[in-house]
Amino acid sequence: MIEVKGHNGQIVFDGQYVTITRRGFLARTTVGKGEKRIHISQISSVQWKPAGPFVNGFIAFSAAGGNERRSRFGSQTASAVNDENSVIFTTRQKTAFEELRKHVEAAIAAHHTGNPTAAPTTSVADEISKLATLRDQGAITDAEYQQQKQRLLDG
Repeated sequence: MIEVKGHNGQIVFDGQYVTITRRGFLARTTVGKGEKRIHISQISSVQWKPAGPFVNGFIAFSAAGGNERRSRFGSQTASAVNDENSVIFTTRQKTAFEELRKHVEAAIAAHHTGNPTAAPTTSVADEISKLATLRDQGAITDAEYQQQKQRLLDG
């Protein structure tokens, strides 16, 4: 579990969910106090702006189908303050947020490249053999066998 505290919120990542929590006056004046949980399957991208000597950075999580808009030049961090999927961080917090980013992106990649439970593929010959067995057992008629066999061969 990774837990980082930023300027306008805290993020906890447990390997499956990114949980953004906001408390206090700053939260009340921007996106509101509370908690938001996003499953890694819902995250389509992670936007990153590193903190510099004179500006704060931010991390933002984009969800598929989310309503995003591009910030004007020079106002990305200011726009991120009002985004419920973003957390602002300072240069002192940057290393912890880089570690969080690395783990979230690895989990997203693992989720998307995981082994989907696809049905095993069978050949046409295997299907015809199964049909022949059903015909021989009397489960289907010879006419049904011929019809299904032709459908497989045409298919």
